[in-house]
Amino acid sequence: MSAVDDIDDAWLHRWPLPMPRADDDKNQRGRVLVVAGSPQVPGAALLAGTAALRAGAGKLLIATGASIAPRIGIEMPESRVVALAEDGEGGLLPGGVEPLHGLVEQIDALLLGPGWLDGRAGREFVHAVLTVFPGKPVILDAKAMSAIESLPPLEQPLLLTPHAGELAELAGEKREDIDADPMSAAARAARRWNCIVALKGPLTVIARPDGSLWRHRGGNVGLASSGSGDVLAGLVVGLAARGAPLEQAAAWAVALHARAGDALATRIGMLGYLARELPGEVPAVMRGLTQGPGQSDLPSIRAT
Repeated sequence: MSAVDDIDDAWLHRWPLPMPRADDDKNQRGRVLVVAGSPQVPGAALLAGTAALRAGAGKLLIATGASIAPRIGIEMPESRVVALAEDGEGGLLPGGVEPLHGLVEQIDALLLGPGWLDGRAGREFVHAVLTVFPGKPVILDAKAMSAIESLPPLEQPLLLTPHAGELAELAGEKREDIDADPMSAAARAARRWNCIVALKGPLTVIARPDGSLWRHRGGNVGLASSGSGDVLAGLVVGLAARGAPLEQAAAWAVALHARAGDALATRIGMLGYLARELPGEVPAVMRGLTQGPGQSDLPSIRAT
């Protein structure tokens, strides 16, 4: 197995995030497409979209089922919302990607899957979406990951975000084996599917197909709550839209997510803080990690 890099302060400082220039507008700061939510879990789209903006992306587009799109638009006034055709169970129809055509030049990174409950419909929809956005960095989360076995070879960067239970189901392995050796499990999955894998857990491992490995220890048990993974996925896509390679976006997102949880645990308590409170902690955490001693504030970004 390749050498493993620890994602700590020193590592983060050695690989800083792309930063906007003082004269960049919202389009140049990064444009995100989040395809998320379902009638049973509409809030996943809000959590992921909010996190993407808190990670510094400049523009957000949420695509979701037609039955919940108006609610999402009201709850997320910062986002444009596109309504997609859905089946009777709230799954997105592969033939309903037409509203996304013509958006290729308006999107820098995509996130698919938060809040999806139908794996079969998810697989077919992922295939349809990827044909619309060739070459764009893609994060597959939750049920969208079920498409990975049937995807053809891709010309675009791809990241999966499973926890141990999800990876066990995807790979046909035993969860206890994955828990026992998450680094080997993540490395196997990355090679098998020729993509980047962020295996989430108390020890989070990020693996590339070429054998490169990164690991992060940190966070607290308060992060193990409903919606926390949606926030993490949103942070990844927000950083990717800013121009970070997917492995860097994943590593930084994991660190920001963990430290946001630590900030809430300090202020509120380790148990009982909510996933929707995590994104609000991210800008301050990110500022602390991106500014060295004696550095001034980031340049002002004009409103557009």
